[in-house]
Amino acid sequence: MDHVVYLDAKSKELEKFVDGSKSMIIRGAAGRKLPYGRVNKGDILYFINNNGEGIIKGTAVVNYVFNSEKMEKDESIEIVEKNQEKLQLTDKQFKRWAGKRYIVLIEIENFNKIEEFKIDRSEYGNMDDWLPVEDINKVRCS
Repeated sequence: MDHVVYLDAKSKELEKFVDGSKSMIIRGAAGRKLPYGRVNKGDILYFINNNGEGIIKGTAVVNYVFNSEKMEKDESIEIVEKNQEKLQLTDKQFKRWAGKRYIVLIEIENFNKIEEFKIDRSEYGNMDDWLPVEDINKVRCS
């Protein structure tokens, strides 16, 4: 399964993957929303900055996935703190994710910068930061 993953451009998440300082992605919410339960080891992630340019800039393979059960705020904060070395969250990102009832942690391997290409997300009406596209060629612009 292929996924398009939006990265926080302001906190330079893509650059952190490129330089190897970051190896994990976090998503969280009050309920079970994407990518909860939809990502598996071996899936391919395609990275795009959340700055509106719509260009895929890198790929990686999912190495490990953790989908939390419903948690109390302090449990959630503890999990984020334990994984901060891999996550490399800014203070603003930490405030955004830590404390959520449900957290998904996705560890990646084999990050590669690739020849950039645009995608067509017109079939995805919701402005989410995670698109399970199944096959990247379905959304790749020629």
